[in-house]
Order: sequence, then C-alpha cells, then structure tokens
Amino acid sequence: MRIIVDVFGGDKAPTEILKGCAMAVSEYGVDILACGSEKVIHEVCKAENISLDHIDITNIDRVIPVDIDPTEIVKSYDDCTMAVGLKMLANGEGDAFVSAGSTGAVVVGASLYVKRIKGIKRAALATAIPCENGCYMLVDIGANKECRPEMLAQFGIMGSLYMENILGVKNPRVGTVNIGAEDSKGLELQKDANALLQQAPIQFIGNVEPRYLPFGFCDVAVCDGFTGNVILKLTEGLGKWFAGELKEIFTQGTISKFGYLCVKNGVNGFKEKMDYKEYGGAPLMGIRKPVIKAHGSSDARAFKNAIRQAKEYTERGVIQQIEHSLALLKAKEN
Repeated sequence: MRIIVDVFGGDKAPTEILKGCAMAVSEYGVDILACGSEKVIHEVCKAENISLDHIDITNIDRVIPVDIDPTEIVKSYDDCTMAVGLKMLANGEGDAFVSAGSTGAVVVGASLYVKRIKGIKRAALATAIPCENGCYMLVDIGANKECRPEMLAQFGIMGSLYMENILGVKNPRVGTVNIGAEDSKGLELQKDANALLQQAPIQFIGNVEPRYLPFGFCDVAVCDGFTGNVILKLTEGLGKWFAGELKEIFTQGTISKFGYLCVKNGVNGFKEKMDYKEYGGAPLMGIRKPVIKAHGSSDARAFKNAIRQAKEYTERGVIQQIEHSLALLKAKEN
C-alpha cells in the first residue's frame, strides 16, 4: 500500500513527519510517497539518521501557510505540497493521503481535487475522543460551521461505519448532540436531522447532552462543525488543565511524591488513554478516497498512527460501505 504524505504540513514538519513515516514503513509495511523539498528532506534525514527505505520523494518547494484563506489551495497555491499530494491521490498514484497542515485547506483541496462520494452533501471531519468506556467519535469537528439536516444524517451514517470497521465497535449507538434528551429539544436542525436519522440503517438513540459524552452514552456524536469544534477544544483544554492540576498535587511535598508512587501506574494509564497521539488523526469522511487530517502538532508517534489510520481506512473498505449505505437509504426514501 502506498500512502501519500504532505511532509511539510504541521507545526513539527518536516522532522517529526519524516520520523513518523519511517516508523510506519517499519511497523506497517507501507510505502510512502513524500511530497516536499527533496533537498531539505535529504538534509533532515541525514542529520536525524532517518531511513528513506520505501520512501519516494516528489520534489515540491511550496507550502500553503496555515493562516491563509483555504480556497487559495486551488488558486495561488495549487502547486504546494498539499495540493500536489491530493492531485496524486485523485489520479490513483497512491491509496490514501495524510497531512498535518491547514485543516481548511485539506477540506477544500480534498473536496475539489479528489471530490466527494456521489450523494454526499459535504465532507465531514471526525475524531475519536476518549471517554469512560473507551472512546466516542465526534463528527463534524470543524469542516462545516453551518449544516442542513440531511448533512447531519449522512454524518451519522459515515461515523457509524467508521466506528464499526476501524475501531471495532459492533452496531455503534449514534446520537445527536443537543441541549436535552427529549425529542422536543433543540433547533429545527436537530429535530429534522433526528427524523432522518431514525430512517437510516444505523442504531440511532436520539439526543445526547454534551455532559454525558465523557461517560460513553453514545459511540458516535453528531453535530454541526461549529458545535463539534467547541466540544473538541473544550475537551482538550480540560484535559490539559486536569493534567496540570495532578502534577501540582503530586509535587507539593515529600508525602505527595510518595503518594504519587502509589498511584503512578493508574495515573500513567489515564494519561495514555487521553493522549490524542494514539488515535492518529481525523478522517475526512465523504471523500472518494481516504484522506486523513493529522493533528497540527503531531510528533512522530502521532503521525505514524495517522498513517496506520489511513491504511486501515483503505483496507477495510469504509468508503465503499458508505456508498452502499447511501444507496440503501435512497432506495428506502423512494
């Protein structure tokens, strides 16, 4: 399997990205097509002792800035590492694409170069968030600030298929993020989306209040991208705050440090559970070919796992299953 990688996307590019690629080659047996400056890549790999075995390079010097209008990827930056990589994916030169670059540019570039699955209104970003009994998938987390009911219904179908095929959750419970559990709660968006989700070929459980998400009340939480992005960033912030509070508690004195030794394994286990690096990245669901958006601050381990995610997304035929589910839903409507 050949994974196309935007080597210069992300806060820690290209060093950590290249390290992650080398780790993925070693652990998962994939081939990498690295998009980026050949000169810089060779210099970094030599300085950091990174193997380029099974890593081919497509020489590209331009990189799209993270703070630029995402639509520029198809205008003045159509020759950047991200754009060229997405074009190569569309042309069949690789099986999947991974980038830690601009989220907006990934969404726009994938939608316009690789194209959406027939029938999908909008592509959606999804991510796995740790919870009490494992994790739940939050979709959308920022690709679409404003949504229509049919978009949320499609997010639920795609999220359900991803959870079952990639994360191994049988018959995932899909819920709509809302201010209350009652059917009467929410705006017209949530009410109309719920009516569509009830007809979808998934296990829909209705509304779920955000305060119950950390307790695993659902396996897939569906919402518009604005709401999802707020939930994601609040969760990340609370996690960092909690970790800081724990550190302060356990470093106050000798007795506290001794107490830490007694619970060290449990604390480390909790930290590992909350570590986004284990999940890799966010699949851009609804695109015709696998596209994974890695976290902007990904280190080598996080990026390696994003490549693993791309490999599994491809091997398990999630895109084909989304197409099949949409066909079933359309037939049911007719």
